[in-house]
Amino acid sequence: MADPTTYRPAPGSIPDAPGVYKFRDNTRRVIYVGKAKSLRSRLSSYFADLSGLHPRTRQMVTTAASVEWTVVSTEVEALQLEYNWIKEFDPRFNVRYRDDKTYPVLAVTLHEEYPRLHVYRGPRKKGVRYFGPYAHAWAIRETLDLLLRVFPARTCSTGVFRRHAQIGRPCLLGYIDKCSAPCVGTVSAEQHRDIVEDFCDFLAGRTDTMVRRLEREMAEAAETLDFERAARLRDDLGALRRAMEKQAVVLGDGTDADVVAFAHDELEAAVQVFHVRGGRVRGQRGWVIDKVEEMDVPALVEQFLAQFYAEQVELAETVADGGSPVPREVLVPQLPADVDAVTEWLSELRGSRVRVRVPQRGDKRALAETVERNAAEAFAQHKLRRAGDLTARSAALAELQEHLSLDSAPLRIECVDISHIAGTDVVASLVVFEDGIPRKQEYRRFALREAAEEGDVASIAEVVRRRFARYLKETASDPAEEVPESRPGIDPETGRPRKFAYPPNLLVVDGAGPQATAAADVLAELGITDVAVVGLAKRLEEVWLPADPDPVILPRTSDALYLLQRVRDEAHRFAIRYHREKRSKRLQVSALDGVPGLGQSRRTALIKHFGSVKKLRQASVDEISAVPGVGRRTAEAVYGALAAESGKERETGT
Repeated sequence: MADPTTYRPAPGSIPDAPGVYKFRDNTRRVIYVGKAKSLRSRLSSYFADLSGLHPRTRQMVTTAASVEWTVVSTEVEALQLEYNWIKEFDPRFNVRYRDDKTYPVLAVTLHEEYPRLHVYRGPRKKGVRYFGPYAHAWAIRETLDLLLRVFPARTCSTGVFRRHAQIGRPCLLGYIDKCSAPCVGTVSAEQHRDIVEDFCDFLAGRTDTMVRRLEREMAEAAETLDFERAARLRDDLGALRRAMEKQAVVLGDGTDADVVAFAHDELEAAVQVFHVRGGRVRGQRGWVIDKVEEMDVPALVEQFLAQFYAEQVELAETVADGGSPVPREVLVPQLPADVDAVTEWLSELRGSRVRVRVPQRGDKRALAETVERNAAEAFAQHKLRRAGDLTARSAALAELQEHLSLDSAPLRIECVDISHIAGTDVVASLVVFEDGIPRKQEYRRFALREAAEEGDVASIAEVVRRRFARYLKETASDPAEEVPESRPGIDPETGRPRKFAYPPNLLVVDGAGPQATAAADVLAELGITDVAVVGLAKRLEEVWLPADPDPVILPRTSDALYLLQRVRDEAHRFAIRYHREKRSKRLQVSALDGVPGLGQSRRTALIKHFGSVKKLRQASVDEISAVPGVGRRTAEAVYGALAAESGKERETGT
């Protein structure tokens, strides 16, 4: 634990001007980014009496080892620079308002030749348009089922689409007119895309235009005595109206706005957002975040608006209606202190004027109260569901520090696990936990040589050597730099942290004493003395220290043991996943082994071109020889080898 007085700037050296500041730890990693109207006033508050600081602020300043700042001319510039630095360095103590991955959305894959409509959960992808999020997946499916009558677009997976294209017969949805069956050429790609774009227009709020068009077509059909078509259009209108009824009109003037509300206490805050488009609630999002420092509602509003909408603009794709994720109006419970700067920032993101205001009366005030009730309810549920979670993580880290006699709590833990079958297809995983939470973007996996006689002990030594040799390389200063200590561990081209730039406080290996000793010997060989090593044996869940004849026995109900088990199990899961992928690829190309003139690169090119050995078997000699790098003679050899293998399988009945 660092003493903040050791890196406190000299009195008077901090400018009394707006700017953005960064706290770095002892590895020069950025752990917190903030902005201030007055850098002198804000930074001085961090170096007050530790006992009077907010708990998370106290943890941050004692983890940090230095602070630096950049002066800007306006508050808008400070907002922009703060967001850019948070995105660039991904500081562990900063809040990131990312899309909630637990809420389902309706996804439209506009980047595909035949776009698909489907329910989706997960991170946003390029070329896909999203509607929602919705509270329940069944609500999306129910609405989608109604709308497919009017907009018969594709909803099947790629595999189903290709299979029906091969057999030349549509699926059930094609027969009951809930799909236009582009797989069998009933409509062209352009006609199918028109259907999908009409569907997107309807969900984007152009409902009145669609209803009027169908009413006009129904009247025209009736006038020409085409009563069958008129009846079908009448039923389509009914389906559209039923779908519209599911989205209640809350603002009769057709307002486009986001309504934001908060519920919070000293340590955490819950935020709820209702997205209102065309007067209807189109989606809802919610987060619960840890507060890093004392923040009232205006400060929470400013932080949310600056970060959330910048993220959404970056994720947004160009869509048919030219819409923006930033609405014309944002309704908040209280105005932020820098409301003019925030409004200017949002207006730049949208490309037109944005209003940020507090609703005072009428329907908008009533809706804001509804969102506030939702935020309070979500916060209460979070407290019930995760009571003591942060406390439990802190207790687990403190217990580990005590039981393992560490100098400080292991805020960063890495774990290594090996996976193989009888010494073949040997792989390893490296998982990372920070503050007791998985940091999946820093997971790594390793392909190893075949297992030696020492087995897992040698494999663990190899992984630890590769991981920490890379760490030493990435943190080594360049002699040509004028200030070699300025940015160790930071890629000069991207400005982002390098993959192995930060060491763990605790390295866990899956195994007992020999595995832990092997890892510790490698660290000693590399000259690394500030990383603790333990082994966790599966059978009795014993914790082994290097070169110690007896294990450390943690209480079965302790939070420390539970945390170690979570770390070890996550490493095991990640290693098995990689092992299965590697073994599957090896088995996939085994049918091509021994074909004259077919090396590894050509095998890979064939599998990549056809997608699988199964599809390669169905290809002709001409199709195989069309693959770049594969000649006619090699294609004939491949075709013959696969045909012979297929014959053997038929004879043996496999």
